Amino acid sequence: MKNFEDRLQQLEEIADKMREGNIPLDEAVSMFEKGISLARGLEKDLGKIEKKIEILVKEPENPGDEPSLELFPELSDQDETEG
Repeated sequence: MKNFEDRLQQLEEIADKMREGNIPLDEAVSMFEKGISLARGLEKDLGKIEKKIEILVKEPENPGDEPSLELFPELSDQDETEG
């Protein structure tokens, strides 16, 4: 399996070729199918990456601390004191 960047580049190349508009219909449909497949795979990978980042961001700094359930808890503390 190709890495994320390679698949993204391949999707961009497909999109560029299709924008040119000078390809036969059957080839365009085939390219479209490949592009959809690539886009779905990339979207799935991005979802996994987002989950990993969420876990890392919410992980407590000290082992005994409770995990934070917000992405930027320091900003919500400011909102409470200002409001």
